[in-house]
Amino acid sequence: MKIELRDPNTIMKLSRLGSFHQSKLSFLRSFLSEFKDWDYNRDIFNLDQKGYGEAVYSFKKKDRVYSLVCFANPIKDEERSDRVIATKWDAAFTLHDGIPSSDDIKRLKDEVPKQEVGRLTFKELTLSRANKSVRVFNHVVESLSEGKQPDVNLLSKVGYLYRTTAVYGSGKFGLADRFRIKNREEINGPFRLEMMLVYLVRQFTFDQVNHVAHCKNPKKAVKLDKKICKNLGIGNSTGLGMAPFIVNHPTLLNNWILSREMALKEIREIKIVENEDSELFIDCVKKSIKNITSWNTDSEYQQKKISLLLKNVEKFINYIENNFDFKTEYPFNEIYLWLEQNTCEECIEYIVSIMMEPYNNITNPLVSNMSSDEDKYFNIPTNRTVQELRDIIEIKYPNILDINFDQKENHQNFWFISKNKEEPRLADRFEEHGSELEQPLAVARDIKKLYEKLLSEKNNSSIAEFLSLNSELRHVVRRAFIIEKFPYSEIQDNTIGKNIVPIDMLRLKLSFFGALKFDPRSDKWLRICMFQGAPLPDELKNYDEQWVYKTNN
Repeated sequence: MKIELRDPNTIMKLSRLGSFHQSKLSFLRSFLSEFKDWDYNRDIFNLDQKGYGEAVYSFKKKDRVYSLVCFANPIKDEERSDRVIATKWDAAFTLHDGIPSSDDIKRLKDEVPKQEVGRLTFKELTLSRANKSVRVFNHVVESLSEGKQPDVNLLSKVGYLYRTTAVYGSGKFGLADRFRIKNREEINGPFRLEMMLVYLVRQFTFDQVNHVAHCKNPKKAVKLDKKICKNLGIGNSTGLGMAPFIVNHPTLLNNWILSREMALKEIREIKIVENEDSELFIDCVKKSIKNITSWNTDSEYQQKKISLLLKNVEKFINYIENNFDFKTEYPFNEIYLWLEQNTCEECIEYIVSIMMEPYNNITNPLVSNMSSDEDKYFNIPTNRTVQELRDIIEIKYPNILDINFDQKENHQNFWFISKNKEEPRLADRFEEHGSELEQPLAVARDIKKLYEKLLSEKNNSSIAEFLSLNSELRHVVRRAFIIEKFPYSEIQDNTIGKNIVPIDMLRLKLSFFGALKFDPRSDKWLRICMFQGAPLPDELKNYDEQWVYKTNN
């Protein structure tokens, strides 16, 4: 039986994209799989009694070494901020290419804590910073120093000791340009170095808290229990700065979504499912209930989504146990069709992710397709005709063409870069100033504008002729020719409409990173946890690949 890929006009709607969950294709999980046979080491750990100083961790295989260089510095409570423009942090990190010399560490000690103001070199690959969750960190130190383990209920509510903000790479602030490393086989997948940095930072947080507790009370202190460590991740605060990324990288977005859609298609086409595969799938679904019920948020919007997800997953488990036989032919196709008929978008995409668990043979080859050499697709085929471009838009953007942008609610918002916070922001066009500084992120509106302009042009006119008179539409002409080849490259929704939920855009990207337990703090920023439940570095050579569904928190 041949299954069609799902329709981009359904899948690329924001409500659906904002319901995606991590899967085996997510970057932090594929990173762990690819680096499990590398040698991990803590090379330097030079912290004072209060936990300030420097540390170096490394992954090594043959002649290749990647080293995380950490700097922990004292800051006052009032100086602690998660804003990207903050100038002081509890800790700052860089991933160094190779083994840093003492001169490198000295140089980095001066520059890394400065973040944006500092200057790095091509020897450094990524850069980040993090702040403590002070309440949790201090509680853990107090408990360990008194010879007892911390309150796991408190820890599970937060889920981390530190939270990062941005992890920078690709030439920012003097870091190595992507071209220097893009052909390295071991980091061919997306965001490998960023994932490595965050993963090693997580281990630093455990080592630091153990060290401070020991220094506080050397005779009585105990180390943080390994099970508790595993159930702590690294927190992250993510605002609208992430939203433009998925608009500005259409071929990359396509390759992420297409890999997921290909995995689903191939799984639905499996005629006979082995017992051990169906059992693993059902086991993961059942054990994942713990993740849903321990998903804490104060957001009413998210609480409703979690409640509906839980209800739908329980309904699905009941269906699987009482009304379904895996011995039927094409069982996962039956399951998928049932989900579409009987559950919400959030549940559909949640179960789709879990369907991949038994099938490394399907997911592993797809991981290598999730990067994109975007420059290849940047040129506009100026010899094509107006008629061809119009046809592409009619086929690829049918729902966009139905939007009436003369109606106020359909162009109510605009995207701009905040001068004070140096981050993308969304504002009401009719209540706030600055729409003349609008960023080109209103693709739906601009596609419709392009289409209406094309209607008055001669069919056989070339794109070169059209652009010579309409250069302001170049960016969407390019996008239309990209979507012709890359069907999942475009959000099929209005990103400036009155009803947009911007965190759907953030959540889409974060699901591919592998984030868990999205915690919206408004409709424009959220907190997440990464690597929560993941194996520790000394467990990587032999770990349970389904760890994400089996956390103990």
